Amino acid sequence: MQLGYTILYVPDVRRSVAFYGQAFGLAPSFVDEAGDFATLATGSTALAFCAHSLLASQGKTPGAPDRMRPCFEIALTTEDVPAALERAVSAGAQLIQAPEEMPWGQTVAYVADPDGFWVELCTPMG
Repeated sequence: MQLGYTILYVPDVRRSVAFYGQAFGLAPSFVDEAGDFATLATGSTALAFCAHSLLASQGKTPGAPDRMRPCFEIALTTEDVPAALERAVSAGAQLIQAPEEMPWGQTVAYVADPDGFWVELCTPMG
């Protein structure tokens, strides 16, 4: 087994794709014609978005993330966390935590995207 993709349930897939492009430089690898589903080119594991309306049409009701009580995060690695953080905040991300060096040597910062999902910006491990 290997992780294939992570899907975030969002109200507006096209808006999320545009934000992740502006904030993190991630390009779409697939966007369906209806705009209900998309994936971003993020390496071997894709980040995907699915519209709330598509889930509703299947009888499902996704919950919204809570910025104050996160239950998971997406981690994006970069050699320059401060520059990545500045770009993300300039694109509309909400600052959660400024860059901090962790005891294991990794530099980590956190932002929330417009839908409230936490994104960790961090240097690669090892």
